[in-house]
Amino acid sequence: MKNISRRQFVKHSSLATAGTLLLPRFLNAFDQKSIQNNKNRKLVVVQFSGGNDGLNAIVPYTNDVYYKSRPNIAVPSNKVLKATDNLGFNPKLKVLQNLYDSGDVCIINNIGYPDPDRSHFRSMDIWHTASASNEFLSTGWLGRYLDGNCTNCQNPHHAIEVNDALSLALKGAQMNGFAMKNPTQLKNTTRSKIVQAVAKHHHDHEHEENVAYLYKTLANTISSADYIYEKSKIYSSKTAYPKGQLGKELKQVAELIISETDTQIYYVTLGGFDTHNNQVNKQERLLQGYSEAMSAFVKDLKQNDKWDDTLVMTFSEFGRRVAENGSRGTDHGAGNNLYLMGGKLKKQGFYNEGPDLMHLEKGDIKYTVDFRNVYATILKDWLKTDDQAVLQKTFKSLGFI
Repeated sequence: MKNISRRQFVKHSSLATAGTLLLPRFLNAFDQKSIQNNKNRKLVVVQFSGGNDGLNAIVPYTNDVYYKSRPNIAVPSNKVLKATDNLGFNPKLKVLQNLYDSGDVCIINNIGYPDPDRSHFRSMDIWHTASASNEFLSTGWLGRYLDGNCTNCQNPHHAIEVNDALSLALKGAQMNGFAMKNPTQLKNTTRSKIVQAVAKHHHDHEHEENVAYLYKTLANTISSADYIYEKSKIYSSKTAYPKGQLGKELKQVAELIISETDTQIYYVTLGGFDTHNNQVNKQERLLQGYSEAMSAFVKDLKQNDKWDDTLVMTFSEFGRRVAENGSRGTDHGAGNNLYLMGGKLKKQGFYNEGPDLMHLEKGDIKYTVDFRNVYATILKDWLKTDDQAVLQKTFKSLGFI
C-alpha cells in the first residue's frame, strides 16, 4: 500500500460523491431533522437537457400566431390530442395524456425566471442552484436540502443520480448526492483491487486532514454501493418498459423505490432537445420515449402501492423561440412548461393558462411562474422542510401538492 501515491488515491476516489465538511452558516436555519423521518416520500427529477420546445409538446392548437410563426413545424390542429378548448398534447404524448386524464399530471405553463439566460450551461446552473440570473452559487437546491436534513445520514445514497457524474443540483456544502449508472457496475468499481487496498489502509494518513476526509468519503461510497446492490436484488420489475436509456433508468429507479431503499431523491436526464434543425422527428421521438417510459414507471409504482408516496418533476433549462428558424427547427428561448406527476396532487390538469403569443418578450414566451415557486412548494409541502432556508429567499407555495 505504501507505493500508492496521494495523486493515485485522489484519482481513484473521485467516484465518491459525499462527505462531511464544516457546517455552513445558513444551516443554522434548519431544525436538523433527519431525512429518516420523512423517507417514505420520494422525489424523482427528470431533466430534459437541451431546451425542450414546449410549444410543440403542449400545443396551443387554436392560436393563429402559433401557426403563422411555424409554417413548417407546427403540429397540425387535427393531430393534436385535445385536452382543453385551446391546449392539447403532441400526438407522441398519447400515453402521457392518459395519465393526464387519470388525474396523475399537473402541467405548469410559462415557467421561467426574470432576465432569462439563453446559454445552456448558465441557464441549467440557474435551475440547478435556484439562483437569480445575476447570482452565482456553488451549491444546488437539492444539495442544500441534504445539508439541512441529512445530518444523521451515514452514507450518501439518500439522493441518487443515475449518471456517471453528479449534477450541481445534488451538490451541497456539507452533503452531496450519489452518482451511479447501475448497482452492479458500482459494486464492481468499489470492489476493484486498488479501491479496496486504499480503503484498508486509511490509518496511514489519519493525521492528514484532506486525505482523511477522502478516506471517509471512499468508505461511505463503498458502504452505499454494497447497500444499493443488496437492495437492487429485492425486487425485479415485470412491467414492460420501453427500450432506450430513460426506460432502463426509470425501471431501475422503480425497483429501488419498491424495494424500500432509503433513497429519497432520484435524478435522471434525457438529452437531445437542442433542436436547431429538423426538429419535428427528433423531438417527437424523445417525447414518445419519455411518455412511454413514464407510463410504465407509474404503472409499476401503482401496482406496488408506491405511487401515492412519489412526486415526479420534469423540467428543461429553457423553451424555444416562438418563430421557427430557417432550418425547420427552433432556437433558444425562454418561457416553457413543466410537468408534475404523482398520486397525491391537489391540483390536476393545467395549473394555469397557456402562453400569451400576442405579447412576447424579444420573440420569446414571457414567464408568469418563477420555477423557484415550484421548488418552494416541493420543499415545503412534499419534503416537509424549511424552503426559505434552502432557497435563501421567500417564494410562495403554489399548492399543487
